Amino acid sequence: MKTTQRWASQIAHLSRSVGPVLVGAALLGTLAGCGSMTPRESRNTAVGAGVGALGGALISGGDLGTTVGGAVVGGVIGNVVTDDRNRR
Repeated sequence: MKTTQRWASQIAHLSRSVGPVLVGAALLGTLAGCGSMTPRESRNTAVGAGVGALGGALISGGDLGTTVGGAVVGGVIGNVVTDDRNRR
């Protein structure tokens, strides 16, 4: 039984230390994909992601997965609904 508890403790420690690194890598990848966006698209995507994250956090009571999911959906919606007049 002690071996199982030790493994569980090590996995919990690993997830706490690796989690922020994975989130940072995902953020860098996301920002790199936004390089060709116009300022208007960037702003609307960021606002949509913020509103989506807030909504996801409020609905779920702060669950990380739902908050991130809300941010992704909000960012996509913010980008898609942007009518960029410069690309017509």
